[in-house]
Amino acid sequence: MSNQANESQYFDLHTTGIGYLNRIREVKPKGRGVKPFLAVTVAALCGSKEAVEYRYIDCNVVGAEAEKLVRRCIDAVNAEKKVLVSFRIGDCWADPFTYSSGPKQGQHGASLKGRLLYIGWIKVEGEFVYEAKPRDAASAEQQGTDQGNEGDQSAA
Repeated sequence: MSNQANESQYFDLHTTGIGYLNRIREVKPKGRGVKPFLAVTVAALCGSKEAVEYRYIDCNVVGAEAEKLVRRCIDAVNAEKKVLVSFRIGDCWADPFTYSSGPKQGQHGASLKGRLLYIGWIKVEGEFVYEAKPRDAASAEQQGTDQGNEGDQSAA
């Protein structure tokens, strides 16, 4: 009972979907003791197939597996190939800013930010190159419903 009282408790806000990877980069923050991190912009798909819309989410890549997978995609993204992934992004927030140059100079804007936690599968130019293995029966069932019809295909 006392162990439960000492445990930290968190409320998770997760966004799941599919989208294209863009702008994979190593961010080296200024300041002492601040470690560099991997970042990526996910162009998340939403809306109907006939009129797809995109929501761009700038993400810090967290977790060893997610980082390894994003690093595997760097060459394809730099070669302007279409890299489509299923993703889970945590703790999205809006980051307000003011445009400092260009036609919108002085106007206010906002960008969506989050933490890329998980990649379920990766397609490069329509070909499966990675598919996560289910961890247990419950997650396999959930993953199958998240992926829809594409969950039946195996990685290439």
